[in-house]
Amino acid sequence: MPFIEICGRRIGQGQPVFIVAEISANHNQNYEQAVRLIHEAKKAGADAIKLQTYTPDTITIKCNNDDFRVKDTIWDGMYLYDLYAESYMPWEWHDGLMREAQTLGLGVFSTAFDPTAVDFLEGLGVTLHKVASFEIVDIPLIEKIAATGKPLIISTGMATLGEIEEAVHAAWNAGADRIALLKCTSAYPASPDEMNLRTIPHLSEAFGVPVGISDHTLGIEVPIASVALGACIIEKHFTISRSLKGPDSAFSLEPREFACMVEAIRIAERALGRVHYGANKQEAKSLIFRRSLFVVKDIRAGEAFTNNNVRSIRPGYGLHPRHLKEILGRHATRDFRQGTPLGWDMVA
Repeated sequence: MPFIEICGRRIGQGQPVFIVAEISANHNQNYEQAVRLIHEAKKAGADAIKLQTYTPDTITIKCNNDDFRVKDTIWDGMYLYDLYAESYMPWEWHDGLMREAQTLGLGVFSTAFDPTAVDFLEGLGVTLHKVASFEIVDIPLIEKIAATGKPLIISTGMATLGEIEEAVHAAWNAGADRIALLKCTSAYPASPDEMNLRTIPHLSEAFGVPVGISDHTLGIEVPIASVALGACIIEKHFTISRSLKGPDSAFSLEPREFACMVEAIRIAERALGRVHYGANKQEAKSLIFRRSLFVVKDIRAGEAFTNNNVRSIRPGYGLHPRHLKEILGRHATRDFRQGTPLGWDMVA
């Protein structure tokens, strides 16, 4: 199975799921709130936090043409420039926040949305990069990121299989040899009905890379289910409280919810275990409660065994039930009382 190493962790099947708290716009452009988010993510059990590196001018232009108006989302009516002006994280925060995360033992990385962001993050010494779903078609950006030689996580929301193949091959050809993909549904919030989690093992098989999920559903059930299908990375938006209204707060988890998700994921990954048949250590003591052959009516010496005086019942101290047909019609070697487990020495 494929593995990569990110933030000092081996990522792949059989390894602990790598759980990422996506800070996104939930800092509300308040540095102290961003710091608190990092501390709360640590307490909630996150393995890493993720930032986003852009400005409104690096991601779009200030234009009020109708093409630039957001439609059919929770941000209906806003212009792209205004939305990103409200959402972006000041670049001068990155270094301090990354150091804060590292001090707490958290992994930390960011999504670069344009070449200037890649250069900026490289200047900070990041150890990996992330490509957002909307940028999966920006092949020059992917090639620039891949040329850094750092591990690369690519979200696949909206992308066709052909588009994912183009992006992955562009990254490989440009020098990326450690890639992970995230199954994503780019709706905010996303409906569980449109998550199509069975894509996870197909993606891993198709590209030979670890696959996880970037989840925008409102609950914790989808990430847990994805682990059962082989998700190695879980990325989930994180907020101190949805009452602190922001562009992404409506589909973000609060600390208590995030902690519940982490706990459930850890239980799920333990339960997956390995391919195993037969009694395990805990089950071994229950083997005795299987069925076996018992005398169920008093029998006299020389009397024939019949369906009336021998049956397969619990517990398992007698002969295996497979021997019932061999026993019927044969005769008892001596008297036996009801409740005696049947053994071969009892059969003439």
